[in-house]
Amino acid sequence: MELNKGSKLNALNIVSSNVNHKGFGAGSIDLSNVSSIIIDGEEAYLDMGALHAKSKVEKRIKFSPNKEDVPNGRTCWIVWVAVDRNPEGTYYAGLTACEMLIDEEARRGWKILPDHVNRMDAAMKRKIMLDGLNEKERAALRQLLMEHNKEWWDRSDNSLKEALK
Repeated sequence: MELNKGSKLNALNIVSSNVNHKGFGAGSIDLSNVSSIIIDGEEAYLDMGALHAKSKVEKRIKFSPNKEDVPNGRTCWIVWVAVDRNPEGTYYAGLTACEMLIDEEARRGWKILPDHVNRMDAAMKRKIMLDGLNEKERAALRQLLMEHNKEWWDRSDNSLKEALK
C-alpha cells in the first residue's frame, strides 16, 4: 500500500515503555495505550479523533445530554481499546463501548460525556464492558481487531474473546 507524503496510517497505539508519573502532570491521564474504534451500523473502523470528540461521525454535530433531542438519530458506538504488553508481546487488554445517537441531517447528536470518560478509564484499567452491542456490532469489532493484528488477538485474554462472540 502506498501512502501520500504527509498522510498517516491509522493504527492502535502501543504502550510506551518510558512512562514517568512524577513531577509536572502527575495524576494526568496517559492516553498512549488507548485507541478508539467507531462502530457505525455494521462497519467498524479506527478513528483516533474520538479521543478529542472529533471522530468522523462527531464532526459538525451539536451534542445534547437529552436523548429526546435526537429522535431520528442512528446508533453509533465509540469503543475504547487499551493495549498492553506481557512477556509474550502486545495484546488487547481492555475494551469498553459507549453509545451515541447521530442525526447528520439535523446536525444533532446525543451522548453522555461522563459515561464516555468513565468507560475510557475502565478500558485503561483493563476492563471489558461491551453491554449494548448487538451481535453484528460485536462481529464487526472482532473482525477489525483480528485484522488489525492477529498476534495481538491471539495473545488476548479469553474473557475478551468471549465478550465478542
